[in-house]
Amino acid sequence: MDRLPFSLPDFLPGHVWLVGAGPGDPGLLSLLALHALTHADVIVYDALVDPRVMALANAGAILEFAGKRGGKPSAKQPDISNRLVILAREGNRVLRLKGGDPFVFGRGAEEALTLSKAAVPFRVVPGITSGIGGLAYAGIPATSRETNSAIAFVTGHDASGDVPDSVDWEHLAKAVPVLVFYMALKHLDRIASRLVAAGRRPDEPAAVVSRASTPQQRVVVGTLNDIALLAQREGIEPPALVVVGEVVRLRQELNWQITFS
Repeated sequence: MDRLPFSLPDFLPGHVWLVGAGPGDPGLLSLLALHALTHADVIVYDALVDPRVMALANAGAILEFAGKRGGKPSAKQPDISNRLVILAREGNRVLRLKGGDPFVFGRGAEEALTLSKAAVPFRVVPGITSGIGGLAYAGIPATSRETNSAIAFVTGHDASGDVPDSVDWEHLAKAVPVLVFYMALKHLDRIASRLVAAGRRPDEPAAVVSRASTPQQRVVVGTLNDIALLAQREGIEPPALVVVGEVVRLRQELNWQITFS
């Protein structure tokens, strides 16, 4: 970091940095993310942050776990947001570390709004979201000129934990050739059924990528008709993302982790 031909911004006391840690592989961290890890006084981190990333933290930093996992006791979002304010007002350099990107299904906007209302200075450091990086590590491109000129990122559940009713499933199914679902494993069978009912082909390629970009990464490929059953048979566990579309077929040739290992 000392050899950089440019300077990175100071991480000042009383400031909060909302940082994306990427999908898992610590090599995908940005320079700003690494800078924050090595200078933070307090790191408030999520369950999806890879342990290898946490190993890069400043040895003197206080680590506070604030992870959320479905079906398990988790910190409430207002409590996490308010905790950031308290820590900053105590004069700490506060790093809020999130898996993926803080503004892509990461509740980073909620935390930033709380900080803004409390007049706590903050910086947002984007991270590689799993819907991009995770697919790349599975050998599935998010876009390809031969298959799609649009892509949609969709949450697999709403605030209640159910399949989101706010999604216009018919429009989504007909208008967007490639769909990437976050946190959708629990409701995958229902999501697939809704897409087929809205007009998607039952034999359309689909894949589930679990623990993307980590040594535990697993990928299951099938069709909309059978992907939920295949994921269940293979014992796939979250965190996982689901991709639907013709780009999945390209994995046969682009699975670089196997082809060039």
